[in-house]
Amino acid sequence: MSRKILIVKNMTQEGAGLLETLLCEHGIASHQEDLSACGTFPDPRGYSALVVLGGYQSANDETSSMLLQLRRIVQALDEEIPFLGICLGMQCLVKAGGGKVMKAPVKETGFIDTNGNPYRIDLTAAGKKDPLFGGLGKSFPVFQLHGETVELAKSGMELLATGEGCPIQAVRVGKNGYGLQCHFELTDAMFSEWCENDADLKKIDQDDLMKQFENIREEYHTTGLKLLYNFLRISGLV
Repeated sequence: MSRKILIVKNMTQEGAGLLETLLCEHGIASHQEDLSACGTFPDPRGYSALVVLGGYQSANDETSSMLLQLRRIVQALDEEIPFLGICLGMQCLVKAGGGKVMKAPVKETGFIDTNGNPYRIDLTAAGKKDPLFGGLGKSFPVFQLHGETVELAKSGMELLATGEGCPIQAVRVGKNGYGLQCHFELTDAMFSEWCENDADLKKIDQDDLMKQFENIREEYHTTGLKLLYNFLRISGLV
């Protein structure tokens, strides 16, 4: 098997961020496809790991691109290829594994919820034991940007972390398929680009958004880098 990671973008601006930082640091090769720029989802077999990132699409879309994406994720699960899905990538993982995707009870955007409380996720008992969160605490500040959520299948899926508004925030599907509804991968440059281009983020006062990111930046980056490094360890790449 190639010691190379396959990274699939559903939207150009939603890149690998901190994960790419780690890949460069450890000399890990990657192949990246941008589905929003006429890319096609490659066969994941032969790669050491698969990462699927966020986007504006829905896992419930009937487009040929989404149907192929779900089939590719099923292939990864069947072959037990380590998988990490973020936001839409997590929703696709759950659907591919037999769960459901639906409108979220509340749309989550930015760092602060509608009641003025910071978005945080809390690890479940299973999450505290899972290698994805090894060496980390049990509660983390996160960035959110989604309007859909998931319902887990009755078997084969483990809830690893919960949130206040949308309860399902981190999951494991099968042996090593991981999904994160929230975002741990943001770099400063990515965050600035999202603020400039995302319609929902543009509705929030930009100075407030920057201050909120500044308040948690150190903890956010430390947590994100450790979690993503843990995924690379699970994948046998470090």
